[in-house]
Amino acid sequence: MRYRVKALRPGVGVTALTVEALDEAEASARLQREGAQVLSITAEHSSWLGTRQARFPLSLFTQELIALLDAGLTLSEALETLAEKETRTESRQLIERLLATMREGRPFSAALAAQADAFPPLYAATVRAAESTGDLSPALARYVGYQNQIDTVKKKVVSASIYPLLLIGVGTLVIGFLLGYVVPRFAAVYADAGRDLPWMSQMLLAWGEAVEQHGKWILLGAVALIASVTLALSQPATRAALTRLAWRTPAVGEHLRTFELARFYRSLGMLLTGGIPIVSALGMVSGLLSAHLRSGAATAMEAMRRGETISAAFERGELTTPVAARLLRVGEKSGRMGEMMERIAIFHDEEMARWVDWFTRLFEPLLMVFIGLTIGLIVVLLYMPIFELAGSIQ
Repeated sequence: MRYRVKALRPGVGVTALTVEALDEAEASARLQREGAQVLSITAEHSSWLGTRQARFPLSLFTQELIALLDAGLTLSEALETLAEKETRTESRQLIERLLATMREGRPFSAALAAQADAFPPLYAATVRAAESTGDLSPALARYVGYQNQIDTVKKKVVSASIYPLLLIGVGTLVIGFLLGYVVPRFAAVYADAGRDLPWMSQMLLAWGEAVEQHGKWILLGAVALIASVTLALSQPATRAALTRLAWRTPAVGEHLRTFELARFYRSLGMLLTGGIPIVSALGMVSGLLSAHLRSGAATAMEAMRRGETISAAFERGELTTPVAARLLRVGEKSGRMGEMMERIAIFHDEEMARWVDWFTRLFEPLLMVFIGLTIGLIVVLLYMPIFELAGSIQ
Protein backbone atom coordinates (compact mmCIF):
# COMPACT_ATOMS: atom_id res chain seq x y z
CA MET A 1 0.00 0.00 0.00
CA ARG A 2 1.24 3.49 -0.86
CA TYR A 3 0.97 6.28 1.71
CA ARG A 4 1.50 9.99 1.20
CA VAL A 5 3.34 11.35 4.22
CA LYS A 6 4.33 14.80 5.42
CA ALA A 7 7.25 14.55 7.82
CA LEU A 8 9.72 16.84 9.56
CA ARG A 9 13.28 15.68 8.90
CA PRO A 10 16.33 17.01 10.77
CA GLY A 11 18.38 19.28 8.53
CA VAL A 12 15.83 19.05 5.71
CA GLY A 13 12.60 20.48 7.09
CA VAL A 14 9.08 19.50 6.14
CA THR A 15 9.04 17.03 3.25
CA ALA A 16 6.26 15.30 1.32
CA LEU A 17 7.02 11.76 0.29
CA THR A 18 5.42 8.48 -0.72
CA VAL A 19 6.06 5.34 1.34
CA GLU A 20 5.31 1.69 0.50
CA ALA A 21 4.12 -0.21 3.59
CA LEU A 22 1.55 -2.75 4.70
CA ASP A 23 -0.26 -0.27 6.96
CA GLU A 24 0.03 3.22 8.48
CA ALA A 25 1.77 1.94 11.61
CA GLU A 26 4.58 0.36 9.59
CA ALA A 27 5.01 3.50 7.45
CA SER A 28 5.19 5.73 10.55
CA ALA A 29 7.58 3.38 12.36
CA ARG A 30 9.94 3.29 9.36
CA LEU A 31 10.14 7.08 9.16
CA GLN A 32 10.61 7.41 12.90
CA ARG A 33 13.54 5.00 12.76
CA GLU A 34 15.09 7.37 10.21
CA GLY A 35 14.72 10.25 12.69
CA ALA A 36 11.72 11.90 11.01
CA GLN A 37 8.64 13.21 12.81
CA VAL A 38 5.44 12.27 10.98
CA LEU A 39 3.04 15.20 10.63
CA SER A 40 0.32 13.55 8.53
CA ILE A 41 -0.22 10.30 6.66
CA THR A 42 -2.90 9.35 4.16
CA ALA A 43 -3.40 6.27 2.01
CA GLU A 44 -3.27 6.53 -1.78
CA HIS A 45 -6.32 4.91 -3.36
CA SER A 46 -5.97 3.93 -7.00
CA SER A 47 -9.07 4.13 -9.17
CA TRP A 48 -9.80 2.95 -12.68
CA LEU A 49 -11.65 6.18 -13.38
CA GLY A 50 -9.09 8.45 -11.70
CA THR A 51 -6.28 10.07 -13.62
CA ARG A 52 -2.79 9.09 -12.59
CA GLN A 53 -0.26 11.82 -12.09
CA ALA A 54 2.59 11.64 -14.56
CA ARG A 55 5.79 10.42 -12.97
CA PHE A 56 8.89 12.57 -13.02
CA PRO A 57 11.33 11.19 -15.65
CA LEU A 58 14.13 10.58 -13.16
CA SER A 59 16.40 8.55 -15.45
CA LEU A 60 16.21 11.10 -18.29
CA PHE A 61 16.73 14.00 -15.86
CA THR A 62 19.82 12.31 -14.39
CA GLN A 63 21.39 11.56 -17.76
CA GLU A 64 20.84 15.14 -18.95
CA LEU A 65 22.28 16.48 -15.69
CA ILE A 66 25.37 14.28 -16.10
CA ALA A 67 25.88 15.53 -19.65
CA LEU A 68 25.65 19.19 -18.57
CA LEU A 69 28.00 18.68 -15.62
CA ASP A 70 30.54 16.90 -17.84
CA ALA A 71 30.29 19.85 -20.26
CA GLY A 72 31.64 22.16 -17.54
CA LEU A 73 28.46 23.79 -16.20
CA THR A 74 28.00 24.26 -12.49
CA LEU A 75 25.20 22.43 -10.74
CA SER A 76 22.99 25.54 -10.54
CA GLU A 77 23.59 26.38 -14.20
CA ALA A 78 22.79 22.81 -15.21
CA LEU A 79 19.51 22.83 -13.25
CA GLU A 80 18.54 26.22 -14.70
CA THR A 81 19.19 24.88 -18.20
CA LEU A 82 17.05 21.81 -17.55
CA ALA A 83 14.24 23.98 -16.15
CA GLU A 84 14.29 26.23 -19.24
CA LYS A 85 14.09 23.35 -21.71
CA GLU A 86 11.47 21.36 -19.77
CA THR A 87 8.10 21.38 -21.54
CA ARG A 88 6.07 19.68 -18.80
CA THR A 89 4.81 22.15 -16.22
CA GLU A 90 5.05 19.74 -13.27
CA SER A 91 8.64 18.77 -14.05
CA ARG A 92 9.69 22.39 -14.57
CA GLN A 93 8.15 23.42 -11.26
CA LEU A 94 9.92 20.55 -9.52
CA ILE A 95 13.33 21.63 -10.84
CA GLU A 96 12.56 25.21 -9.86
CA ARG A 97 11.80 24.03 -6.32
CA LEU A 98 15.19 22.35 -6.24
CA LEU A 99 16.85 25.59 -7.29
CA ALA A 100 14.90 27.60 -4.70
CA THR A 101 16.01 25.25 -1.92
CA MET A 102 19.65 25.49 -3.03
CA ARG A 103 19.46 29.31 -3.15
CA GLU A 104 18.54 29.16 0.55
CA GLY A 105 21.99 27.75 1.18
CA ARG A 106 21.03 24.11 1.58
CA PRO A 107 22.91 21.35 -0.27
CA PHE A 108 21.63 19.58 -3.35
CA SER A 109 21.01 16.37 -1.40
CA ALA A 110 18.73 18.24 1.04
CA ALA A 111 16.82 19.73 -1.89
CA LEU A 112 16.34 16.24 -3.32
CA ALA A 113 15.24 14.85 0.06
CA ALA A 114 12.62 17.62 0.30
CA GLN A 115 11.12 16.34 -2.99
CA ALA A 116 10.94 12.71 -1.95
CA ASP A 117 7.91 12.05 -4.19
CA ALA A 118 10.14 12.31 -7.25
CA PHE A 119 13.58 11.40 -5.87
CA PRO A 120 13.95 8.13 -3.92
CA PRO A 121 15.91 8.18 -0.65
CA LEU A 122 18.63 6.12 -2.33
CA TYR A 123 19.08 8.85 -4.96
CA ALA A 124 19.44 11.56 -2.31
CA ALA A 125 21.86 9.37 -0.34
CA THR A 126 24.02 8.87 -3.43
CA VAL A 127 24.20 12.64 -3.98
CA ARG A 128 24.92 13.23 -0.27
CA ALA A 129 27.89 10.86 -0.44
CA ALA A 130 29.16 12.56 -3.61
CA GLU A 131 28.97 16.04 -2.07
CA SER A 132 31.70 15.14 0.40
CA THR A 133 34.06 13.94 -2.35
CA GLY A 134 33.08 16.32 -5.18
CA ASP A 135 32.45 13.55 -7.74
CA LEU A 136 28.77 14.22 -8.39
CA SER A 137 28.78 13.22 -12.04
CA PRO A 138 30.36 9.76 -11.49
CA ALA A 139 28.01 9.16 -8.56
CA LEU A 140 24.97 9.96 -10.69
CA ALA A 141 26.35 7.71 -13.42
CA ARG A 142 26.59 4.89 -10.87
CA TYR A 143 22.96 5.44 -9.95
CA VAL A 144 21.88 5.33 -13.61
CA GLY A 145 23.77 2.06 -14.06
CA TYR A 146 22.17 0.68 -10.91
CA GLN A 147 18.68 1.64 -12.08
CA ASN A 148 19.28 0.17 -15.53
CA GLN A 149 20.32 -3.14 -14.00
CA ILE A 150 17.23 -3.20 -11.76
CA ASP A 151 15.00 -2.37 -14.75
CA THR A 152 16.64 -5.13 -16.81
CA VAL A 153 15.74 -7.75 -14.22
CA LYS A 154 12.17 -6.46 -13.97
CA LYS A 155 11.80 -6.49 -17.77
CA LYS A 156 12.95 -10.11 -17.89
CA VAL A 157 10.31 -11.10 -15.37
CA VAL A 158 7.57 -9.10 -17.14
CA SER A 159 8.47 -10.39 -20.61
CA ALA A 160 8.52 -13.96 -19.32
CA SER A 161 4.99 -13.57 -17.92
CA ILE A 162 3.41 -12.06 -21.07
CA TYR A 163 2.96 -15.32 -23.00
CA PRO A 164 1.47 -17.33 -20.08
CA LEU A 165 -0.95 -14.48 -19.35
CA LEU A 166 -1.91 -14.38 -23.04
CA LEU A 167 -2.54 -18.13 -23.00
CA ILE A 168 -4.68 -17.82 -19.89
CA GLY A 169 -6.68 -14.96 -21.42
CA VAL A 170 -7.31 -16.71 -24.75
CA GLY A 171 -8.08 -20.02 -23.06
CA THR A 172 -10.55 -18.36 -20.72
CA LEU A 173 -12.32 -16.67 -23.64
CA VAL A 174 -12.59 -19.93 -25.60
CA ILE A 175 -13.89 -21.88 -22.60
CA GLY A 176 -16.31 -19.07 -21.81
CA PHE A 177 -17.59 -19.11 -25.41
CA LEU A 178 -18.13 -22.87 -25.29
CA LEU A 179 -19.91 -22.81 -21.91
CA GLY A 180 -21.91 -19.65 -22.57
CA TYR A 181 -22.90 -20.08 -26.24
CA VAL A 182 -22.23 -23.55 -27.68
CA VAL A 183 -23.34 -25.72 -24.73
CA PRO A 184 -26.78 -24.04 -24.34
CA ARG A 185 -27.56 -24.69 -28.01
CA PHE A 186 -26.55 -28.35 -27.78
CA ALA A 187 -28.69 -28.61 -24.66
CA ALA A 188 -31.73 -27.43 -26.63
CA VAL A 189 -31.03 -30.02 -29.37
CA TYR A 190 -30.55 -32.94 -26.97
CA ALA A 191 -33.62 -31.97 -24.94
CA ASP A 192 -35.80 -32.92 -27.90
CA ALA A 193 -33.92 -36.14 -28.65
CA GLY A 194 -35.41 -38.05 -25.73
CA ARG A 195 -32.35 -40.27 -25.28
CA ASP A 196 -30.51 -41.16 -22.09
CA LEU A 197 -27.20 -39.36 -21.94
CA PRO A 198 -23.99 -40.15 -20.01
CA TRP A 199 -24.01 -38.50 -16.59
CA MET A 200 -21.10 -36.15 -17.41
CA SER A 201 -22.90 -35.01 -20.54
CA GLN A 202 -26.05 -34.56 -18.48
CA MET A 203 -24.20 -32.31 -16.04
CA LEU A 204 -22.74 -30.23 -18.87
CA LEU A 205 -26.09 -29.92 -20.62
CA ALA A 206 -27.78 -29.03 -17.33
CA TRP A 207 -25.35 -26.13 -17.16
CA GLY A 208 -26.36 -25.19 -20.72
CA GLU A 209 -30.03 -25.20 -19.78
CA ALA A 210 -29.30 -23.02 -16.74
CA VAL A 211 -27.46 -20.52 -18.95
CA GLU A 212 -30.34 -20.54 -21.43
CA GLN A 213 -32.93 -19.86 -18.73
CA HIS A 214 -30.98 -17.63 -16.32
CA GLY A 215 -28.20 -16.25 -18.51
CA LYS A 216 -28.59 -12.66 -17.35
CA TRP A 217 -28.35 -13.59 -13.68
CA ILE A 218 -25.33 -15.81 -14.28
CA LEU A 219 -23.62 -13.01 -16.21
CA LEU A 220 -24.44 -10.57 -13.43
CA GLY A 221 -23.05 -13.00 -10.85
CA ALA A 222 -19.83 -13.42 -12.86
CA VAL A 223 -19.39 -9.65 -13.10
CA ALA A 224 -20.03 -9.31 -9.37
CA LEU A 225 -17.47 -12.05 -8.64
CA ILE A 226 -14.82 -10.36 -10.79
CA ALA A 227 -15.53 -7.01 -9.15
CA SER A 228 -15.31 -8.59 -5.68
CA VAL A 229 -11.98 -10.24 -6.46
CA THR A 230 -10.64 -6.97 -7.89
CA LEU A 231 -11.79 -5.06 -4.82
CA ALA A 232 -10.26 -7.64 -2.50
CA LEU A 233 -6.93 -7.49 -4.35
CA SER A 234 -6.89 -3.70 -3.96
CA GLN A 235 -6.99 -4.04 -0.16
CA PRO A 236 -3.63 -3.98 1.66
CA ALA A 237 -4.66 -6.86 3.94
CA THR A 238 -5.42 -9.12 0.97
CA ARG A 239 -2.17 -8.27 -0.79
CA ALA A 240 -0.25 -8.83 2.43
CA ALA A 241 -1.91 -12.25 2.86
CA LEU A 242 -1.05 -13.22 -0.73
CA THR A 243 2.52 -12.03 -0.20
CA ARG A 244 2.83 -14.16 2.93
CA LEU A 245 1.41 -17.12 1.02
CA ALA A 246 3.93 -16.63 -1.80
CA TRP A 247 6.80 -16.41 0.69
CA ARG A 248 5.66 -19.65 2.36
CA THR A 249 5.50 -21.52 -0.94
CA PRO A 250 8.72 -23.61 -0.93
CA ALA A 251 10.06 -22.92 -4.42
CA VAL A 252 8.58 -19.46 -5.01
CA GLY A 253 9.44 -18.03 -1.59
CA GLU A 254 13.13 -18.83 -1.90
CA HIS A 255 13.40 -17.12 -5.27
CA LEU A 256 11.46 -14.08 -4.04
CA ARG A 257 14.04 -13.83 -1.27
CA THR A 258 16.87 -14.11 -3.81
CA PHE A 259 15.35 -11.35 -5.94
CA GLU A 260 15.03 -8.99 -2.97
CA LEU A 261 18.53 -9.76 -1.72
CA ALA A 262 20.00 -9.05 -5.17
CA ARG A 263 18.42 -5.59 -5.21
CA PHE A 264 19.45 -5.06 -1.59
CA TYR A 265 23.11 -5.93 -2.22
CA ARG A 266 23.28 -3.84 -5.38
CA SER A 267 21.88 -0.78 -3.58
CA LEU A 268 24.17 -1.29 -0.59
CA GLY A 269 27.22 -1.77 -2.79
CA MET A 270 26.52 1.45 -4.67
CA LEU A 271 26.32 3.43 -1.42
CA LEU A 272 29.48 1.84 -0.04
CA THR A 273 31.33 2.69 -3.25
CA GLY A 274 30.14 6.27 -2.81
CA GLY A 275 31.74 6.44 0.64
CA ILE A 276 28.73 6.03 2.96
CA PRO A 277 29.44 4.01 6.15
CA ILE A 278 27.98 0.53 6.23
CA VAL A 279 25.55 1.11 9.11
CA SER A 280 24.15 4.29 7.58
CA ALA A 281 23.92 2.67 4.16
CA LEU A 282 22.11 -0.33 5.60
CA GLY A 283 19.55 1.96 7.23
CA MET A 284 18.97 3.74 3.91
CA VAL A 285 18.35 0.59 1.88
CA SER A 286 16.41 -1.40 4.48
CA GLY A 287 13.22 0.18 3.11
CA LEU A 288 13.77 -1.79 -0.12
CA LEU A 289 13.22 -5.03 1.78
CA SER A 290 9.86 -6.61 2.49
CA ALA A 291 8.58 -7.00 6.03
CA HIS A 292 10.01 -10.53 6.11
CA LEU A 293 13.59 -9.27 5.73
CA ARG A 294 13.37 -5.76 7.19
CA SER A 295 13.62 -7.03 10.75
CA GLY A 296 16.78 -8.87 9.72
CA ALA A 297 18.31 -5.58 8.54
CA ALA A 298 17.61 -4.05 11.97
CA THR A 299 19.23 -7.07 13.62
CA ALA A 300 22.29 -6.73 11.39
CA MET A 301 22.67 -3.02 12.21
CA GLU A 302 22.52 -3.72 15.94
CA ALA A 303 25.11 -6.49 15.55
CA MET A 304 27.52 -4.20 13.65
CA ARG A 305 27.10 -1.50 16.29
CA ARG A 306 28.25 -4.09 18.83
CA GLY A 307 31.40 -4.64 16.77
CA GLU A 308 30.57 -7.78 14.81
CA THR A 309 31.88 -8.19 11.28
CA ILE A 310 29.66 -7.48 8.29
CA SER A 311 29.45 -11.15 7.27
CA ALA A 312 28.58 -12.27 10.81
CA ALA A 313 26.00 -9.49 11.23
CA PHE A 314 24.34 -10.32 7.91
CA GLU A 315 24.21 -14.01 8.79
CA ARG A 316 22.65 -13.12 12.15
CA GLY A 317 20.00 -11.10 10.31
CA GLU A 318 19.45 -13.91 7.74
CA LEU A 319 20.41 -11.59 4.89
CA THR A 320 22.84 -13.97 3.22
CA THR A 321 22.98 -16.98 0.98
CA PRO A 322 25.89 -19.46 0.97
CA VAL A 323 27.49 -17.62 -1.95
CA ALA A 324 26.87 -14.19 -0.43
CA ALA A 325 28.39 -15.23 2.90
CA ARG A 326 31.61 -16.40 1.23
CA LEU A 327 31.94 -13.28 -0.92
CA LEU A 328 31.30 -11.03 2.09
CA ARG A 329 34.19 -12.67 3.94
CA VAL A 330 36.38 -12.15 0.87
CA GLY A 331 35.34 -8.48 0.79
CA GLU A 332 36.25 -8.04 4.46
CA LYS A 333 39.74 -9.39 3.83
CA SER A 334 40.34 -7.41 0.63
CA GLY A 335 38.69 -4.18 1.80
CA ARG A 336 36.58 -3.98 -1.38
CA MET A 337 33.20 -4.56 0.18
CA GLY A 338 31.29 -2.42 -2.32
CA GLU A 339 32.67 -4.42 -5.24
CA MET A 340 31.91 -7.73 -3.51
CA MET A 341 28.30 -6.72 -2.92
CA GLU A 342 27.94 -5.82 -6.59
CA ARG A 343 29.27 -9.27 -7.50
CA ILE A 344 26.79 -10.87 -5.13
CA ALA A 345 23.96 -8.96 -6.83
CA ILE A 346 25.15 -10.02 -10.29
CA PHE A 347 25.36 -13.66 -9.23
CA HIS A 348 21.84 -13.64 -7.79
CA ASP A 349 20.45 -11.77 -10.81
CA GLU A 350 21.85 -14.47 -13.08
CA GLU A 351 20.43 -17.16 -10.80
CA MET A 352 17.03 -15.46 -10.89
CA ALA A 353 17.15 -15.15 -14.70
CA ARG A 354 17.94 -18.88 -15.03
CA TRP A 355 15.05 -19.78 -12.74
CA VAL A 356 12.59 -17.55 -14.61
CA ASP A 357 13.70 -19.09 -17.91
CA TRP A 358 13.34 -22.63 -16.51
CA PHE A 359 9.95 -21.88 -14.97
CA THR A 360 8.50 -20.39 -18.15
CA ARG A 361 9.83 -23.29 -20.26
CA LEU A 362 8.06 -25.71 -17.92
CA PHE A 363 4.91 -23.70 -17.15
CA GLU A 364 3.96 -22.74 -20.70
CA PRO A 365 3.63 -26.31 -22.05
CA LEU A 366 1.79 -27.42 -18.91
CA LEU A 367 -0.61 -24.50 -19.26
CA MET A 368 -1.23 -25.28 -22.93
CA VAL A 369 -1.89 -28.94 -22.08
CA PHE A 370 -4.35 -27.96 -19.31
CA ILE A 371 -6.27 -25.53 -21.54
CA GLY A 372 -6.29 -28.03 -24.42
CA LEU A 373 -7.57 -30.85 -22.21
CA THR A 374 -10.29 -28.64 -20.75
CA ILE A 375 -11.52 -27.54 -24.17
CA GLY A 376 -11.24 -31.08 -25.52
CA LEU A 377 -13.21 -32.50 -22.59
CA ILE A 378 -16.06 -30.03 -23.18
CA VAL A 379 -16.19 -30.88 -26.89
CA VAL A 380 -16.08 -34.64 -26.27
CA LEU A 381 -18.87 -34.45 -23.70
CA LEU A 382 -20.99 -32.49 -26.19
CA TYR A 383 -20.49 -35.01 -28.99
CA MET A 384 -20.61 -38.19 -26.87
CA PRO A 385 -24.37 -38.69 -27.44
CA ILE A 386 -23.78 -38.44 -31.20
CA PHE A 387 -21.01 -41.04 -30.94
CA GLU A 388 -23.35 -43.38 -29.03
CA LEU A 389 -26.11 -42.83 -31.59
CA ALA A 390 -23.73 -43.67 -34.43
CA GLY A 391 -22.64 -46.83 -32.60
CA SER A 392 -26.24 -47.97 -32.06
CA ILE A 393 -27.06 -47.50 -35.78
CA GLN A 394 -24.14 -49.73 -36.74
